[in-house]
Amino acid sequence: MLNRGLDKVELLRIVEAVANEKSIDKEIVLESIESAIQKAALTKFGTENNIRVIIDRLNGEIQIQKVLDIVDSVEDSSKQIILNDAISIEKNKDLKIGDQIFENLPQIDFGRIAAQSAKQVINLRVKEAEKNRQYEDFIDKQGQILSGIIKRLEYGNVIVDLGKAEGVIKKDELIPREILKTGDRVKAYCYEVKKELKGHQIFLSRAHPQFLAKLFFQEVPEIYDGIIEIKAVARDPGSRAKICVFSNENSIDPVGACVGMRGSRVQTIVNELHGEKIDIIKWTEDLPTLISESLSPAEIQKVLIDKDNKRIDVILTEENLSKAIGRRGQNVRLASKLTNYEIDILTDQEDSERRQAEFKERTENLVKSLEVDETLGQLLVSEGMQSIEELAQANPEEITKIEGIDEATASELINRSKENLIKEKVEISKRLKELGMEDALANLKGITQGMLVLLGQRNIKKLSDFADLSSDELIGGFDEIKGKKIRIEGYLEEFSLSREEADQLIMAAREIVFK
Repeated sequence: MLNRGLDKVELLRIVEAVANEKSIDKEIVLESIESAIQKAALTKFGTENNIRVIIDRLNGEIQIQKVLDIVDSVEDSSKQIILNDAISIEKNKDLKIGDQIFENLPQIDFGRIAAQSAKQVINLRVKEAEKNRQYEDFIDKQGQILSGIIKRLEYGNVIVDLGKAEGVIKKDELIPREILKTGDRVKAYCYEVKKELKGHQIFLSRAHPQFLAKLFFQEVPEIYDGIIEIKAVARDPGSRAKICVFSNENSIDPVGACVGMRGSRVQTIVNELHGEKIDIIKWTEDLPTLISESLSPAEIQKVLIDKDNKRIDVILTEENLSKAIGRRGQNVRLASKLTNYEIDILTDQEDSERRQAEFKERTENLVKSLEVDETLGQLLVSEGMQSIEELAQANPEEITKIEGIDEATASELINRSKENLIKEKVEISKRLKELGMEDALANLKGITQGMLVLLGQRNIKKLSDFADLSSDELIGGFDEIKGKKIRIEGYLEEFSLSREEADQLIMAAREIVFK
């Protein structure tokens, strides 16, 4: 770009060409040339000087000027000048201390080294501007589907030419078993645009749930127009997906609109996803209905919801069990992702056995603790008095409502319950001393003595140990091992803490430990 003789008209022509080729502002190119000439001028006239370069934006004329600050006492003659000398040079009596004057310097005859150095400065500035322009272009496209040509394959990753930039589809963001070749046109969802020192990176995905949502956005005009809303999406890429749709307009069937005439709309999306089966579900605020629809084709008998812990028990017949679970647990796993609830599938027989076991356990606890006969224990549990704590907090009037229990018996039951709790508290205190529980953990607000015993038995005896736990470790959760959903028991599961309560306990511990 720079040689020994720099023609003014040619300079502006080059600037215009570079700006158009790189799709960057012409001003950025001019500023980079000014910076390059300034660097060469400093080399020629001395780096101790303060030099500025101005290129006339209309005619291309280059001015190289030495900048001098007007001061009352000169400390650096290369950058400063006293007021009287400045007035004498500029013939301007209005100048004052703090102003600047500009002394024109001769044009530079660029030598080979100076020209090469200037060229490097220009290239660096132009490349930086180009990177910034590309980042600004693509940051707005985050969350959209982009289309490009596959440029090359690198270690399982796919590099896509997007025209003005390259995007990457990482190996784990591809649809399993799909075969992509260099030169193929491919669509993908842009889930992140990162700005880094070496430049920006555009991350694409064909496995992301939002890729499916955006394909429906493109294929279904009612979604594009906002008449139909996509509420949730869950995918097992390349195999099966579930999508929840809703419309505020009663005249619109959201499921039918997404399927299209003879399945034309959904089939276009299925083809793009290489045969991925798509279940389209009508969204409803009635959670049991939504769960039942999400587990289709299984027929559900009963749905038990625990909103605090975001868990659901689904009861069905033995014949519907395999349908609800699906191949390798796929159906229930996708339904769980779609509804954001952990789903437990139980047959009606398993549910009955579980309820019987719970009833027996609670009865035995009352019989043992209160020293009553089994018949009375069963009666109390069946009428809702299922624990010592509930009986201790009850009043005689509540208990005498149960047929066959008089006021004297009710009062005796309450007294025995209170005595039992006091005795239990003493025993727990003794047990905690034996376990060596740290006072800081024992004094944590919200932690009961019963909880402390269970934690101590798990060797969680310090506040710092407790702070390292997750809510799943406290209240239980699910993990997936070899495609199967495995139930993980929580340390404090029997205390029926909600996830929010578990999170609050852990955060309170962390605030004390890490303050």
